[in-house]
Amino acid sequence: MNLAALLNSLRCSLLHIESRLLWAAGIESQLVPALAVNGSSPLPFIDEQQQKDGQWLERPPGVLDSILWMAAPKKRRTIEVNRTRRRAEPKLVKVKLNIEPCPECGHLKQKHILCGFCYAKVCKETARIRNQIQAMEGGPLGAPSVETVVVYADEKPSEADQGKRIVEMPRKRPSWFGH
Repeated sequence: MNLAALLNSLRCSLLHIESRLLWAAGIESQLVPALAVNGSSPLPFIDEQQQKDGQWLERPPGVLDSILWMAAPKKRRTIEVNRTRRRAEPKLVKVKLNIEPCPECGHLKQKHILCGFCYAKVCKETARIRNQIQAMEGGPLGAPSVETVVVYADEKPSEADQGKRIVEMPRKRPSWFGH
């Protein structure tokens, strides 16, 4: 692509942008002065007669039209600068000093945070209890009007549990599932 064709392409792009802006603003293009491009003498000029006759057909905007407007770095970054930026202190993995074994299962966990393995066991047991409630009531789970007490095998409801909803589980109480 020579310089004259490049300048013509730039001129057409600018005219296209101008017409789009005018259309978006709702202004007719005949009432507004045209965009003036101050260029050198090799700038090709296409008069309106050539455009009407179809001798000059404006090509649709392509990939090269937008490349002229993209930002580009002035200098290449060196490998040392790139590695220094990528391995900066805030981007490194922090060493955690608040890790301890779980008192229930022995897996490592952060202090003051529930152990993930114990949480998974609690979720499974809760799902079993919900399934048992659903089997007892014969429908979807609803908000109970009274407190719910879970009684496992070999356990008896106490005097304090009278008037509460009692869910009987046909298995032994897990050691980690407190009373």
